[in-house]
Amino acid sequence: MKENDKIEVLYIEPMKKARFIEIGENLASMQETVGGMIEEYMPFEDEVAIVCNEEGKLRGMELNRAIFNEDGNLQDIICGSFFICYAPIDSERFMSFPEELKTKYEEKFRWPQQFFRNGNEITVRNLEPKETEMER
Repeated sequence: MKENDKIEVLYIEPMKKARFIEIGENLASMQETVGGMIEEYMPFEDEVAIVCNEEGKLRGMELNRAIFNEDGNLQDIICGSFFICYAPIDSERFMSFPEELKTKYEEKFRWPQQFFRNGNEITVRNLEPKETEMER
């Protein structure tokens, strides 16, 4: 593996539309992308990993995207910028997204979200533009 090898990941920043970017596949590049030490989180059936700042919540980073379980119940909220990449179980490294998974995850995380507390419940609302012309 060369120092400058790149992988294509889905990059998700708070209050911005998700987009695919290339990052270095080395630890330093991944840490720079999430703003600190990385944590791998694999809540989906597909072999994809959410790679986020392991101290995002502790450091009070901005709420970013909700993670829902198969039943549609809120499971977690990722704080701060993060990326999603391909993470085959039999591999020791993160990889670029295969084409067949790109659309699925881009649609799942496309729009920024707002979070509202209502008693003991948290409500999540996608911030989709009202017209396609407003998309950035």
